[in-house]
Amino acid sequence: MNCTFCAIASGELPSHRVFADEVAVGFLDARPLFPGHVLVIPRHHVETLTDLPEPEIGPFFVRVRRLTGAVERGTAAAGSFVAMNNRVSQSVPHLHVHVVPRNRKDGLRGFFWPRTRYRDEEHAVETARLIHAALDG
Repeated sequence: MNCTFCAIASGELPSHRVFADEVAVGFLDARPLFPGHVLVIPRHHVETLTDLPEPEIGPFFVRVRRLTGAVERGTAAAGSFVAMNNRVSQSVPHLHVHVVPRNRKDGLRGFFWPRTRYRDEEHAVETARLIHAALDG
């Protein structure tokens, strides 16, 4: 497998690491939204959140939470933006969480996609039903 993030996790590729343990690796994004933008990845290769084994979810997000606090404190940010993509817009097919320091009036404008509405209440109810039914699948 030729995964950039696996190579960073193993130390084969250089990065500006801010954290590493047996569960996760955190490093500065090479193309940050703002200085201090960190990517947090599982140490072993998984492509998406749904691929991360259930017993590993808690330990991984404990690290994401810890790094979120460190990014905010380390950059003296008022808050942060924490996000991930699953397949679509995922530039590297290895699960990664973006932790971006935020300050009021920093120029980042909410979401980067247009918001919409449900056609009507029935459309919302049917959409919720379909997702609920898919929970066991």
